[in-house]
Amino acid sequence: MRPVIHIKRAYGPHQEEDGYRVLVDRLWPRGLKKEDAAVDEWAKDLAPSNELRKWFGHDPALWAEFQRKYKAELKNNPAVGSFVNMHKNKKRITLIYSAKDEKHNQAVVLQEYLSHLFE
Repeated sequence: MRPVIHIKRAYGPHQEEDGYRVLVDRLWPRGLKKEDAAVDEWAKDLAPSNELRKWFGHDPALWAEFQRKYKAELKNNPAVGSFVNMHKNKKRITLIYSAKDEKHNQAVVLQEYLSHLFE
């Protein structure tokens, strides 16, 4: 059995159907208290590097190149394999992110990337 992976903004309400909630931002979401975030794990090692994060700056014009660069980082990131091994038996994982843009953020890329690894 492989987990179903969803994504959700950090500022939205926590729901029971979220399952195991994993914050995938390198920095803690601005203005969000830890108890309000209701995350089970902060996997900042899965987030884009500081250099890539700053370069991208959530500019949709850079989206295609960001995806390519982030996937290359993930491919060479030992934290990815550890994450998959630790969570392969979970039923549902929700990747939590803080970006305002719901279509152009690292959680979108990570969701797709991890989905293939859990197959």
